[in-house]
Amino acid sequence: MIPTLAWTPEGVRFIDQTKLPLEESYVLATTYEQVAEVIVTMVVRGAPAIGVSAAYGVALGVLHTKAATAKEFAPEFERICARLAGTRPTAVNLFWAIDRMKRLFADLLASGASLGKIKEKILAEAHAMYEEDIAACKTMGAFGGALLPREGGVLTHCNAGALATCGYGTALGVIRSAVEQGKRIHVYADETRPFLQGARLTAWELMADGIPTTVICDNMAASLMRAGRIQAVVVGADRIAANGDVANKIGTYNVAILAKEHGIPFYVAAPWSTIDLATATGEAIPIEERPAVEVTHHGGKQLTPPGVGICNPAFDVTPAKYVTAIITERGVLRGPYGESLKEMELAAKTIPPSETWLYEDAEALASVKQGLKESGEGKSVYRGSFAKLTRK
Repeated sequence: MIPTLAWTPEGVRFIDQTKLPLEESYVLATTYEQVAEVIVTMVVRGAPAIGVSAAYGVALGVLHTKAATAKEFAPEFERICARLAGTRPTAVNLFWAIDRMKRLFADLLASGASLGKIKEKILAEAHAMYEEDIAACKTMGAFGGALLPREGGVLTHCNAGALATCGYGTALGVIRSAVEQGKRIHVYADETRPFLQGARLTAWELMADGIPTTVICDNMAASLMRAGRIQAVVVGADRIAANGDVANKIGTYNVAILAKEHGIPFYVAAPWSTIDLATATGEAIPIEERPAVEVTHHGGKQLTPPGVGICNPAFDVTPAKYVTAIITERGVLRGPYGESLKEMELAAKTIPPSETWLYEDAEALASVKQGLKESGEGKSVYRGSFAKLTRK
């Protein structure tokens, strides 16, 4: 498995994704400020990986504090979280991870835990997030892999693979699972301008796995779809609003429209931590504007006339109406997403932590809704709509 990031006794070790595929090198971040810089400069990227990186950044900040007591450390903890939260605005996993750390710290502080115990628990929580991410990717991969054709071309945009997560990947996890299921998949990877995550990272990952892959320019997708060479599209996500609108790498919206026009299913694979039920629609998702130099220069050489205006949004928002299904570790959801996402969240709250239950299909929503009406939250009335997994 590709070592996107790893905890070491010295700090967090990141594979430098800005150097791939021509150079495999690593960056060691020993402070939370260095983790923040690694996120901003896209040494590490991808919403799930950013979230776990931030969690480890918080852990580094806690471990290296010079405070003598937990109470003395509390203001510093807030500064650490604020610095990491200010790195990239679109990926909701970043804020999910930081909020999870904040809740843990608040609980420990309220319980009177010592600073030493807080250090131990915060690091353990970051480790737990790391393991959870890999497990989520493999589970959603199994769900999504079943949706792909037995044979054919699958288009993906940007890189939503092991490099964007702690391992295995979201969209590429779906493809990996399909191949493991014996399906004959040929991947078409959009180059993904201007940072070329598809050409550099997706192609590198899939070639390492021996999965047939062809890189195409972003403006070639329509032609291949019309020629019948694309049977499905699967992408990742940086944030999914409560109505199912999807924020993902710039250019995803283009692909979704083309897929709809050509009758090709458009799947989005993302962990539940990418779901933002507090954001009503995609209109409210903040879109990061990246530096102009990413467009004006390539390989250190300027491509554009000096002084020309540059627009470089890192993400766009695909309206829910273009999304065939959202694949998560809880199962596959279909529209209307305003209902299915909410019902999944409500139903999941009733499942005992000792068990794992996964949503099977959108048709089960009717029974879930009826159960909600009859008995409200807090009772396990939804099991007929879920498939139980045996924990290993």
